[in-house]
Formats: sequence, structure tokens, C-alpha cells
Amino acid sequence: MSKEAPLSNAERDFILEALREDVRLDGRNPDQFRPLSVSFGDEYGHVKLQLGKTSLVVRISAEVTKPRDDRPFDGLFQINLELSAMGSPAWENGRSNDLEAYVTHVLDSVVRRSNALDTESLCILKGVSCWSIRADVHVLDYDGNLTDAACVAIMTGLQHFRRPDAVVRDGQVIVYGVEERVPVALNITHKPLSITFNSYNDGKSIILDATRKEEQASEGELVIGINNGGDVCFLSKFSGAPVDAMEMVTKSTVALEKVKEINAQMEKAMQTDLAKRAKQGMADLSRAENDR
Repeated sequence: MSKEAPLSNAERDFILEALREDVRLDGRNPDQFRPLSVSFGDEYGHVKLQLGKTSLVVRISAEVTKPRDDRPFDGLFQINLELSAMGSPAWENGRSNDLEAYVTHVLDSVVRRSNALDTESLCILKGVSCWSIRADVHVLDYDGNLTDAACVAIMTGLQHFRRPDAVVRDGQVIVYGVEERVPVALNITHKPLSITFNSYNDGKSIILDATRKEEQASEGELVIGINNGGDVCFLSKFSGAPVDAMEMVTKSTVALEKVKEINAQMEKAMQTDLAKRAKQGMADLSRAENDR
């Protein structure tokens, strides 16, 4: 049973009336994201993302496994999202809910099914061994728009991650540690992100990056998965009030602008972190040579 307090009628009416006047509770414009920041852990592919008060951690991991029989040339990639009581009092540990299933479906469609990660490049030995890449999403605090926040963190983590190098010798797979060989970046084919819009007042008011209370008052949701080139890889209008077709075209243009902005921000943060790691690695190597 959900422990989350429902939105009162007074709060709902206040939000809807404010949106009729193009006013949001936190003062943002309808098409404005909350402050977005990202930081990296000690390991490659460990990303902490903060979107307003929504906070989550993504860890990318890799292991050698056997490919599927019907895809002997492909590696494996899966996204795992589990909502726990840490993120919201409405969630129970070990028990899935509708939000978990919905967000997992969207993330899987936008990232995995769009082939953002080239799984063929994960093959080590046809039909025998391949890399299995896993993205684990841990929600620390939930205040709306979990889908977009998780999608940004996963794509950033995939680009930041480095897997161990591996070679095949005499039919045997040899995996080298990061101390033995420079780890290898994943092959990212494109950089799609999900952009979520919520509709109100019979589709007349549409906003971007809704907070939890705005989500509770929402009449419907439009999710657009799009990359920097403007290729739409996912589009879904879930239950609720209908949205005008031309409005969807307009919001697709807004989504493209936001994806370009977010990808540029994430790329800058990632390159800064990788440059810092490279500098630290050179310093460690220099100290080791001096010790010798």
C-alpha cells in the first residue's frame, strides 16, 4: 500500500489555476528544467545526478558471459531500476510498483532498443563469450521526473564507463586488469534522452520537468525520446486528456533543444572528470618511477 499523502483538492486547484496563468509553483517557465548537476565516483561509470530535489545514482558494470544463442555476435545490455524506501516513503523495499515498471519500460525503449550502445562491439568470441553491460539505477530522493533524470544519468554513465581490455588466445579469453592495460570505452552510436511533458487543463497547459506535486495534478504525460540529430526513437502519449497534434510537433522541437543542451552539459562535465583522472594517472606513474 502506498504511504504517500495524496494531493489535496485545494493544492490541485491551486496548481491548475496557476498554470492557466502560465505560473509554476517554483517560478520556472513552462519549458524550463530544474537545475541539473552531475558528479562522478571513484570508479568509471559511477554517476550521481541531481535534478532539482530528485537525486539518483547510476552504476555501470561489466562481466564476461555467454551470448544468447539467437544473437551469437552480440553482447548483452540491461537496465535495472529498483525503487526503495530510501527514495520515497511511498515505496516499499523489495516490492515493485507501477512507476518502476513504467520508468523501466521507457528507459529500455529510449536507450537499449534504440541501440544507443553498440552491442555487437561487446562480442569477444562468437557464440562463446561476450561482455554483459548492466546499468543499475538507485533513487536517493524522488521529487518528480524520474524518467528523464535516470535517462540522463544512464547515458552519461555509459559514456564515462571503461571496461577491462580482453583478447582471445588459443581459444581462451584473457581479461586484463586496469593496472595491466588501459581500459576500453564503450561504443556509443548516438545519444538519445527522454524529455517528459505533463498536460493540464484539458491539454491547454503543457509543462516540462514536472515536480512530484505537479505530476500528481497532471492529466496526462507525453514522453519524447530524441537524440542530438533530431531522430525520434520513442514517442508515447500515455492516458489522460488528449494533446493537439501541432502541440506535439512544437514540443518535439523543444525536446530537441533540451537534449542538445543537456548532452553538451554532460559532455563538458565528463571530459573534465576524465582529464582529471588522466592527470592523476600520470602523477601516480611519475611517483612510481621515482620510487624505483
